[in-house]
Order: sequence, then structure tokens, then C-alpha cells
Amino acid sequence: MATLLEDIHKQSEWIVKAFASEKFRLDFSIDSFIEIDRFFNKYVKDGKGIKGGILEKNYGPILWGIGAYVGETIIKVVPGSIWIADDDSPEGELGISVKLPGDILIWPVLRVMKRFKNGEEDSIYVYGHQITVEFTGAEFNSSYWDLNVNKQSKPWWKFW
Repeated sequence: MATLLEDIHKQSEWIVKAFASEKFRLDFSIDSFIEIDRFFNKYVKDGKGIKGGILEKNYGPILWGIGAYVGETIIKVVPGSIWIADDDSPEGELGISVKLPGDILIWPVLRVMKRFKNGEEDSIYVYGHQITVEFTGAEFNSSYWDLNVNKQSKPWWKFW
């Protein structure tokens, strides 16, 4: 039986190949998180996989793989970052986290689950950029706005 850390590495590589088959390019850069947001925009609506889409049923392993990819990417971009995983924990796969320099903890898998449920307000690109900008100094990629994020589906004056 593989450890969580072995599964993380295997799943993050698998998600790169799976996304490529859908014409989404993941290259272990923070900018590639824009592709993840684009993927969610295409296959998720109102916190559910669209009918007939790849996230309609059995989406748990895909979301976990995306979370593994997000964590692996952040670790590659921010030197000194490491996975924290406990194979004996009942939370197991959901409890994995990334420890950044300065003892900052993040939970990429949980963030991906929030993106699936809540939509664009929990953007993976914005999350990744904000977490890493202190360490990388990278400029915000303005092509993110081309995704039509924050495009309101109802008039701004309707609050419910």
C-alpha cells in the first residue's frame, strides 16, 4: 500500500496527463493554476459537475489529484516548503497540508474542494498567487481576467 506522499506525487503527475487530454496545460507553475480555474469554469456550475461532464460523478479522485498538483506546484515554487501528511490519520487524504517557510500551513486539497463548491470566488490561481507572491515576487498574471471570472449571473442589485 502506497503512502500519502507517494500518492500525492503519482496523482499530481496523473492530473497533468488527464488535463492535457482535455487541452489544459499544466506545467507546475503558479500561472498554470489559471488552467485549473478554466477547467472548473468549463465543467462545474453551481457547485456541481455539469451534466455529462467529467466531474458529474465520481469527482473525488479528480479533485484530490488537482489538490495534489496544487500542493506540488507550490512546493516547487517556494523553496523550503514540504508536505505534511499522516498516513495513520482518519482524515488521511483530506488532512494533508503544505508547510511553507515561516510555519505557514495551507491545505491545497481543501481549497480545491472549496473551488468546486463555491465557484470563482475561491479561485485556485488567486489563491496560489497570493500564497507565493511573498516568496517569488511574481506579478499577477492579468490573463486570469480573460476567464470571465466574477461575471455575474444575476444583476448586481439582487442579493439573494
